[in-house]
Amino acid sequence: PKEIGNAGSFFKNPVVSKLILENIKKNHPNVPNYPAPNNCVKLAAGWLIEQAGWKGKTFDYYGVHKLQALVLVNYKGATGKEIFDLSTSIITEVKNIFGVELEREVKII
Repeated sequence: PKEIGNAGSFFKNPVVSKLILENIKKNHPNVPNYPAPNNCVKLAAGWLIEQAGWKGKTFDYYGVHKLQALVLVNYKGATGKEIFDLSTSIITEVKNIFGVELEREVKII
């Protein structure tokens, strides 16, 4: 945050069923996953975002950090709505590609 305006990790790592994991593995056999309660698995949100092509993508003066796909950055003067809309686009694309709905980790008021 001292160098580039951001709110840290913008998305939570999703917890999904093993069936969803198996569907993802069909096209991405090396998808990182970790055991979670209730016979589920936790996926790496940053990996999903990166695989969807968002890592390092910029729009005028805001975008997705070039080194960490979980971090949305405001280079200079982006509005809250622009950042929110970017997060919505990422959520939609990850859902379309992987069948996984990301959840925002930041508190939006």
